[in-house]
Amino acid sequence: MPASSLALVILAGLIHAVWNIAAKKAGGDARFATFTSVIGAVLWAPLAVWLGSEALRDWGALEWGFVFGSGVLHVLYYIVLLRGYRKADLTVVYPLARGSGPLLSSLFAIAVLGEEITAFGVLGIAAVVTGVFFIAGGPGLFRAAHDPIKRTSVRKGMLYGLLTGVFIAGYTVVDGYAVKFLFMSPILLDYYGNFVRLAFLLPVVLRDRATAMLHWRAQWKYAVIVATISPIGYVLVLYAMKVAPLSHVAPAREVSMLFAALIGGQLLGEGDRLARIAGAACIAFGVMALALG
Repeated sequence: MPASSLALVILAGLIHAVWNIAAKKAGGDARFATFTSVIGAVLWAPLAVWLGSEALRDWGALEWGFVFGSGVLHVLYYIVLLRGYRKADLTVVYPLARGSGPLLSSLFAIAVLGEEITAFGVLGIAAVVTGVFFIAGGPGLFRAAHDPIKRTSVRKGMLYGLLTGVFIAGYTVVDGYAVKFLFMSPILLDYYGNFVRLAFLLPVVLRDRATAMLHWRAQWKYAVIVATISPIGYVLVLYAMKVAPLSHVAPAREVSMLFAALIGGQLLGEGDRLARIAGAACIAFGVMALALG
């Protein structure tokens, strides 16, 4: 993986961890997802208009089809993720989602798109998966089986984490193909996909405006944070995919777990710090192996 791509992925990882912690603290649902989409649409409109003045002329049905598919997968991912955050710990849901998604998308890229990976790269993927297991709780996941309350929480976290991972794999492959093979602008792909998300989310808010206003008053600060930095993090990843194999970039994104393990565990007080530090070390090794292999 080129050093420039690795740098983009590392920066994106930090951004990703920060906005996920903000989303967790907001405790939002589909309404929160709507707030972030509306703010993002307004905030990033000038850049989208400037870039799209010429680029959109070359888009046809295929490109707009990818925008629609990307938007649908992203909204499903976001809703399931937010629901998981309301039902379980971030440090269970987030690692499983981030670990299973890139693993599935990497396997797809290797098996279907014909990307090649060295044995050292495979070792890197394995290290990332192992690190995700430890950050998700490691041995504590098995200990929780004897505690009914913890067992229920962990099971919900694992369910929502894995389901979120499926949607992550889906949008990673779709978006990666769009920017790498259709040469679509990462910024425009993400921006216009946001309007697809709004088409699904707005009806939920408009059905009960009074409740939506209550949520807005409590969550608007977190919504601004997510809407401001989330697109930046993902666009950086898409730019990395333009020059590096998807099967390398997707697992390398798990560097965000390094930040989530340290920042999230400290701010949210979710415990098991030693297991999560061990997991972070595995992920760090895995990312370096992917960069070299």
